[in-house]
Amino acid sequence: MRIVNLIENTPGAAGCAAEHGLSFYVETPRHRLLMDAGPSESTLENAQRLGISLKSVDTLVLSHGHYDHSGGILPFARINRTAAIYIQRAAFSAYYSIDRESDPARYIGIDPGISGLGSVVPVDGCLTIDEELSLFTMTEHPYPIPSTNSRLRMWENVLLVPDTFAHDQALAIHAEGRHILLSGCAHNGILNVLANYRRLYGGEPDLVISGFHLMKNGDYTEDEKKEIDGIAEALMACRGVFVTGHCTGVPAYQRLKAIMGDKLRYAHSGEEISLN
Repeated sequence: MRIVNLIENTPGAAGCAAEHGLSFYVETPRHRLLMDAGPSESTLENAQRLGISLKSVDTLVLSHGHYDHSGGILPFARINRTAAIYIQRAAFSAYYSIDRESDPARYIGIDPGISGLGSVVPVDGCLTIDEELSLFTMTEHPYPIPSTNSRLRMWENVLLVPDTFAHDQALAIHAEGRHILLSGCAHNGILNVLANYRRLYGGEPDLVISGFHLMKNGDYTEDEKKEIDGIAEALMACRGVFVTGHCTGVPAYQRLKAIMGDKLRYAHSGEEISLN
């Protein structure tokens, strides 16, 4: 199995663009797949620089309905018309962010043109694709959703209301004796994502690759610092190793890393993920 980060916020491999967004390329015995497509055509350009042919991809999974994970879908569809694109039906709704209380709401949803692609497979809830790949949503929330998600909104009945994150889906890969979990931003909270994984699959993943959506503008409050520390301590009790980046934010990553040590790694743009 092989996993490569195609694009992320921070520079990594030489010659690869870094942009606010996320995309992973994964090779399994049966599949060549993308988990998210990044914010733009830069995802495709990075793949080319890395010698990865996206024309051979057979599956694309969109983790949620935000532009920074979906902006590369239309460029991808122009070079690959056969790959199945799995998107939660709720991801086609309108999503917004209020970055500061004084700012107007900013649209962060996906390009409406994506819904017209013939290769899109709308998904409602959990879906088993085959014995290697399955998708799941977060139907149970035994842990609080991180406070850094409170700025996100969705359009409902002519009003902007707090996002329920029903459009978020995670990908479970079971292949070559390994159990790998990929979740784009884990807006529901990485601890809730893991709780739903355990409920569905009866065990824990060996490797978790996900943003934790702990990024914020400005300094963290003392309560927010305690929240981050609590997440790190809970993850330390898990069996697997964690790879993060993007919406986790570098300050939050550094705080998590201080507690988690070698159990937590950062994936920079263009870097291959070690499976050891």
